[in-house]
Amino acid sequence: MSELAAAFDELASESREVYLACDAAGHITYADARAQRLLGVDVGTRLSAIAWPGSEDKLAELLAQSRNAAVSGCEIAFTVHGRPMTVALASRPRGDAILMIGHVIPEVFSSALDQVNSMIAEVVDLNRQLARTNGELRESNQGIQTLLAELQDKSDQTLKDSEIKNRLVANLSHELRTPLHSILGLTELLGSERDGALVPEQAKQIRFIRSSAEELLALVNDVLDLGRLDANQSHLRIEKFSLGDLLSAMRGVLRPLLPEDAPVELVIEDASEDVELETDRTKLAQIVRNVVSNALKFTERGSVRLTCEVRKGRLVVEVTDTGIGIAEADREKIFEEYGQIDSHIQKRLKGTGLGLPLSRKLAQRLGGQLSVKSELGKGSTFTLAIPLRHEEAQVMREMVERSRAKDPGATSILVVEDDRHSLFLYEKYLVMAGFHVLPARTIADALELMKLHRPAAIVLDVMLEGDSSWNFLAQLKKDPATSDIPVLVVTVTNREDKARALGADEFWLKPIDQDRLLRKLREIANHSAMARVLVIDDDETARYIIRQHLRDTSYELFEASTGPDGVKAAREHHPNVILLDFLLGGSTAFDVIDDLKADPRTRGIPVIVVTSHVLDELDRKRLLEEAEAVISKQNLSRELAINRIRDALKKHTQEPAK
Repeated sequence: MSELAAAFDELASESREVYLACDAAGHITYADARAQRLLGVDVGTRLSAIAWPGSEDKLAELLAQSRNAAVSGCEIAFTVHGRPMTVALASRPRGDAILMIGHVIPEVFSSALDQVNSMIAEVVDLNRQLARTNGELRESNQGIQTLLAELQDKSDQTLKDSEIKNRLVANLSHELRTPLHSILGLTELLGSERDGALVPEQAKQIRFIRSSAEELLALVNDVLDLGRLDANQSHLRIEKFSLGDLLSAMRGVLRPLLPEDAPVELVIEDASEDVELETDRTKLAQIVRNVVSNALKFTERGSVRLTCEVRKGRLVVEVTDTGIGIAEADREKIFEEYGQIDSHIQKRLKGTGLGLPLSRKLAQRLGGQLSVKSELGKGSTFTLAIPLRHEEAQVMREMVERSRAKDPGATSILVVEDDRHSLFLYEKYLVMAGFHVLPARTIADALELMKLHRPAAIVLDVMLEGDSSWNFLAQLKKDPATSDIPVLVVTVTNREDKARALGADEFWLKPIDQDRLLRKLREIANHSAMARVLVIDDDETARYIIRQHLRDTSYELFEASTGPDGVKAAREHHPNVILLDFLLGGSTAFDVIDDLKADPRTRGIPVIVVTSHVLDELDRKRLLEEAEAVISKQNLSRELAINRIRDALKKHTQEPAK
């Protein structure tokens, strides 16, 4: 244990967390070793003395608030070796002292975060200016132009830092897109002149603003797509489709890119053979669209021609143009993020430089490659080659095939997860634990599987790309036929309140602890799998209704029509639960329960009384002392019956043996 403790001490030394205590005036009374090393402070140092110029007021406000209440998420810049160092602080009062815990934010992260915050503030401010007055349109347009230039200048540094890219992907897509969509919407309203005619200069300014906002939105979308790919957060949606359908759709999408009077002809040839593809149709179309758009952009006259053919089991798409061509030294540069080549067209168009890098990464994600052949002044040919069937499609097919071979004694678990690697891990350790896995990468797949199988539990990722997983969860819990199936939500976003409100039985953040998941699934399996239920009722119709309620469950059902026959069946079949009618010919539930309690073999079996008899208060009280629950036949439903059986099984398995 001493070696392990030493290892943890060594690991802790790499932490960027610091611990401080100070008095109300900000004099440090305690500083841990990391605080002394990272901030250069010690006991007696006054925090205001090391505050970076401009941070003094914020520090004073933090100290004032911390005297009476806990404060969190406050970022203060301190002077360390003549340079600013930002520390995210949380504090709380303790007597006359103030306790602080802080995390030193790396300089590159802090700088980039300030840039992003500045960008958001400027976009929001621009939105307000548009709403306020048409007279400030020119100033607002200049603000967006400045913002775009700043974002382009700083993108290299931002994209090289994976931590910042992940934060952008996870947290800022909505914050960036929302104000941009507002700007585009407001410019459209202003341009429609619904609130009055615009002078020509105002209309011109609105066009400039809209054009700048569209460029910025395109850049943001490309940055986010690249971030998802680099962070392995871009999931594939594999589907089957024909090459002919894809080309037909691409004609409709690509032709509007070319004005009617353009001196360039766009030709999309039919494929020599119509083949079936099984890959991500959306990402394939995005690659083709980006490449064709790029070819049209750099072709002033002549043609852009798209052709497709199948070579050795791969789809080969070629886009050939008669444009300006690319020098040999620049052919790889165009695939670098923000990499652009000098040309008179490039200077006029001012593109973002992300279309081709994104397309190459998408091609690699599809298991293929994107390359170029070109001669300066004579045009270029971009070649995309991808497998007809993506590797993930084959792996998924094999996983589905394995799921069809079910061990009769295994409990089925439906796993709804769109990430293939996560799905493979689920399958591996659940099968090893003795479960039968039903894999589904989409809600449609899950619904199809549930038509064939009734799982004992569902493991659900609610962040499926493009799927309404929340609606799926809500529908499961609203439908009486599935509401009793436990749903374990496992995802990357902390939305536990929403998941619980919609009926989720468990909520866990990824990465999931394997042992915790297996313990929960074994608990569910023990409560439901192959449980034996004995129904004792002299009414054949009542027994039929219970049989229907428990149909398609894993319960094994036995029946008896009299009290003595029921006691005999309990001794023979050893049921886990007994559903007992109150009146049975010449006997009552009390008689049957007394006989069951008198025999050690049946004494511990939980009993649920199901009756249409109106019980007086004394009988009901006595029954509840002997039975697990009393249910009126009038209120009996599938959900109620299954829930009461499950409660009885759970209570019975948790009680200590007597």
